[in-house]
Amino acid sequence: MALMALTRAPSVSLARCELTHLERTPIDVARARAQHLAYERCLARLGCTLLRLPEEPDLPDAVFVEDAAVVLDELAVITRPGAPSRRAELDAVATALAPHRTRFTIEAPGTLDGGDVLVAGRRVFAGLTARTNAAGVDQLRLALGPLGYDVVAVRVDGCLHLKTAVTEVAPGVVLLNPAWIDCSAFAAFEQIEVHPEEPFAANALRVGPALVYPAAHERTRARLEARGLDVRLVPADELAKAEGGVTCCSLIFEVPAKASGGAGRDRRRRTAPRG
Repeated sequence: MALMALTRAPSVSLARCELTHLERTPIDVARARAQHLAYERCLARLGCTLLRLPEEPDLPDAVFVEDAAVVLDELAVITRPGAPSRRAELDAVATALAPHRTRFTIEAPGTLDGGDVLVAGRRVFAGLTARTNAAGVDQLRLALGPLGYDVVAVRVDGCLHLKTAVTEVAPGVVLLNPAWIDCSAFAAFEQIEVHPEEPFAANALRVGPALVYPAAHERTRARLEARGLDVRLVPADELAKAEGGVTCCSLIFEVPAKASGGAGRDRRRRTAPRG
């Protein structure tokens, strides 16, 4: 098996992104694109084949492809984002995933953002947030339960998504901010807390044995490295102004090695125009 990473470049309209918990500040799109390119290069160095979707000039948040789908070995769940402005992002992502996974689609009245879904083995944690509701989590449970996954709802307070507050950084190990979630939901895991001066430092992306991590969170990085983790730093502060993190900017999933086109390569996919 090989790894594929679906990505999309930051939109020229990124400054008009949806914001829930941060004050709007100027975003340098050119700098955001440079940082996103460095992120993609890091994924390629870690063995991912890049599947880049075309930029969406009229969809400010489209760079955050994680919110459009949850991809497991058995299927892809096409989400229904809680922000209506983001639902136009789904078609291109669903089309790109179609050759690789059977699809299940979240329907109204359910809402589900991929950033609210943390898959840890056969356990799937789903955040209840301003973007994901109980009906969406129920539909996720309906899709995944028959496949042997245990879906657990976790209430999130004070941040945008569940994976803003907690991510799995190694098998059985989570990095979390205890101010934003009930840590007892992760009692079965070894827990590493973010440094108290870095509340947004819990978002980390596992790629094989390595951990892609924002360069800005130096104190929390030291805690991860002290645990023996292989931390690969990327610049991410410009996209963070849009409430984005390192998990948000890709959908990483396994494919047969011959379908990947070779580790680290860039496959560009043309998608049909939306009618």
